[in-house]
Amino acid sequence: MRVLAQRVSEASVRVDGDIIGQIGEGLLLLVCAMQGDDEAAVDKMAARVAKLRIFCDDQGRMNRALADTGGTALVVSQFTLAADLRSGNRPGFSQAAAPDLGKALYLRFAESLRALGIAVETGRFGADMKVSLLNDGPVTIWMDSADRA
Repeated sequence: MRVLAQRVSEASVRVDGDIIGQIGEGLLLLVCAMQGDDEAAVDKMAARVAKLRIFCDDQGRMNRALADTGGTALVVSQFTLAADLRSGNRPGFSQAAAPDLGKALYLRFAESLRALGIAVETGRFGADMKVSLLNDGPVTIWMDSADRA
C-alpha cells in the first residue's frame, strides 16, 4: 500500500460539486492499494499512519501523532500513486491492485484508522474527485508498505 500523508489545516473532497468529505486540522491521506497487498498490510499501514509523529508539540518539534492532537483524517483513493515511469513519459498503472480489491483495501484502511480511534472522512473510490487542501508546514510524507519507493 502506498500512502501520501499531508499535514493540513483543512481539506475537503468534492464529487459533482458536492462536498462529500471535509476535515479541519489533521491528515489528508492519498491511498493506493498495490498488487500483493492484503488486509494485514493495510492494518499495518493504518497503525503506522496513526503513530506518525508529524504534529508539533509545545516546543514546536514534530513530536505528536494524529491521535495525540484529536485531529481527523481525510482518506482519498488515488490509484495514480502506482505510476510507473520506467518505460517512458506515459505512466503505467499495472502495479495498482485490481479495482475490486483496491476498493476493498481502501475501505479497510479507513476502517482500520477508525478502529484506532481516528475520526475519518473519505472520498469516493473511482469517482472524479476535486480535492482542496491547506497544507500545514508544508509537511508531506511518502509511505510504502513494501518499501518499493
